[in-house]
Amino acid sequence: MRERAPSGAPLHIVLVEPQIPPNTGNVARLCAATGCALHLVEPLGFSIGDRELKRAGLDYWDAVALTVHPSLDAFLATWRRPLWLLSTRAGRAYADADFAFGDALVFGKETAGLPAELLEAHPTRALRIPMRGEAVRSLNLSTAVGIVAYAALARLRFPGLA
Repeated sequence: MRERAPSGAPLHIVLVEPQIPPNTGNVARLCAATGCALHLVEPLGFSIGDRELKRAGLDYWDAVALTVHPSLDAFLATWRRPLWLLSTRAGRAYADADFAFGDALVFGKETAGLPAELLEAHPTRALRIPMRGEAVRSLNLSTAVGIVAYAALARLRFPGLA
């Protein structure tokens, strides 16, 4: 797997401090299939060379535009395009968002989600996936990424996809 600057990606998938290797591997596979860029924000709960991470991503890692950021602050300091923050604590449903080419979809770590301060600083950019709250607290990270990424790609008319 090599790190390369993403260019021309329809969306940027940002995983903040992911902890479970198969989740990140599954998201990497989604990025390879869709042309979305993948951003991993440290600290990671695993090594990039982790066997489970590579297995979940299969042999698609060379097709992934990957950037690793040393911290959330470092990512935010360099990001200049619109971003959408996904959280169970957001009030607005992802289906109501006006996704645009090049937007970032930002997901928090599996155990804690995104920092409350970030959500409070950008309330109009915070989105949730509707679900039965009495049944579950949240969805699996890679499932959530797939739901929102494909909804956003549909709004963009699936650029570059057959």
